[in-house]
Amino acid sequence: MTRPSSPTAAWRPGMPGSDNLPSGPSGHPLPPSEDGHGPQAGPPTVTIGSYPDYPSAQRVVDYLADNRFPVERTAIVGTNLTLVETVMGRLTTGRAALVGAGTGAWFGLFIGLLFGIFTAGNWIAVILVGLVIGAVWGAVFGAVAHAMTGGQRDFTSASSLRASQYAVTVDADLADQARQLLGRMHLTPTGATAR
Repeated sequence: MTRPSSPTAAWRPGMPGSDNLPSGPSGHPLPPSEDGHGPQAGPPTVTIGSYPDYPSAQRVVDYLADNRFPVERTAIVGTNLTLVETVMGRLTTGRAALVGAGTGAWFGLFIGLLFGIFTAGNWIAVILVGLVIGAVWGAVFGAVAHAMTGGQRDFTSASSLRASQYAVTVDADLADQARQLLGRMHLTPTGATAR
């Protein structure tokens, strides 16, 4: 295989040795797309409406579906996404052990049920033993895991993504049909969707 003339020269298509490249992701490179922004995601789309919350956008798509519009060619796109982490409360070692015990009890119940199915004797005892052992081990692991954080995460939280706007998009060739249907949707006097 012929090497480039200098150690800093990069390989380019058509260089000697290009036939020796393996196939696959690091093999023969694909030519860039025409616009230079990567592969096309699909057919062009048109935004037919923007809404302040998800239920409003969902109602629009539901209305289109009720009127036999091909909703598989629509999308709800959230814009200006924000990650919100809601703090649920303080987390102590005892509370971490309690949460771990609950998780472990569920896992122990599952394992106990599996073993209980194949037990010829007292299957209820097998299930209860699995539940208790799972709860004990879950409590131990929960307490140890919390203690290992060294007090750097003494709270529980739940994360969610929120968008400031939700746009309903359709394929460009169906935009006029979707707009006509939405025009009928907003003709009701109370603003409720027609069914």
